[in-house]
Amino acid sequence: MTIPLLTLNNETTMPAMGFGVFQTPPDATIAAVEAALQTGYRHIDTAAAYQNEREVGEAIRRSGVDRADVFIETKIWITDYGYDATLHAFDKSARKLGVGHIDLLILHQALPGEFTLTIEAYKALETLLADGRVRAIGVSNFMPDHLTRLRDETSVVPAINQIEVHPYFRQSDVLTANAEHGIVSQAWSPIGGITFYRDGSHGSTLDDPTIKSIAAAHGKSPAQAMLRWHLQQGRQVIPKSVTPSRITENFDVFDFDLTEDQLAAIDALDTGVRGGPEPDHITRETFGLEISEA
Repeated sequence: MTIPLLTLNNETTMPAMGFGVFQTPPDATIAAVEAALQTGYRHIDTAAAYQNEREVGEAIRRSGVDRADVFIETKIWITDYGYDATLHAFDKSARKLGVGHIDLLILHQALPGEFTLTIEAYKALETLLADGRVRAIGVSNFMPDHLTRLRDETSVVPAINQIEVHPYFRQSDVLTANAEHGIVSQAWSPIGGITFYRDGSHGSTLDDPTIKSIAAAHGKSPAQAMLRWHLQQGRQVIPKSVTPSRITENFDVFDFDLTEDQLAAIDALDTGVRGGPEPDHITRETFGLEISEA
């Protein structure tokens, strides 16, 4: 099965579904990414802060899939913000991945209290884009005010904004802002895993009666129904798993369509409660992480 492509605002194309490796231990990453590539995924999403870029690169090499056919995305962590530091961070990531260029390079968070550093980091991404070392650039966890400030002080509109989006936290205001700027919304935790592995007080989206009913109507699993909800609303999704059967299941979402009523019913499940950290609470002091050279 061939995954549909999304066209970014610089005409670069990206698969509508990717494979994520957040919280995947390095010793499990190679097998998981190889399984994903064997299944048919052609976009791998990693990050310097995940500390598994090296294993992602090794899995791609072992897979036998041509590098030109794999869309690699990674992220710069906040401790490497600043113009020169971010250029060096690219070198570190490219070296670990074992690649000459990166398809999509994004800033992992905004630093609201040190937004000048955020701007300088993004300007480094613009340089890397102009030099052809990356094919597209973007951001992650940026709120509408962050996007406005970025637009006012830089030249290149981000191609994507990777944000927490799932049925229990839709972030409609951010989705609207992304669309207004011509930015593709990329959903992390697209099936709501964060609702039960970080804070189980809202229950699991996988057990939600509405989602289960919609999934059953199509002969699909709740996870498949949620991924289809994202895709039909124009979002790119990056589900993650280390279980081969679930990796395959998550990929099998291109042969059915939810009705408008079903899409609206899932929209209505939004609780407005964020599972990840508050974007305005991100500081280098609280979330600092040293990114190794090798």
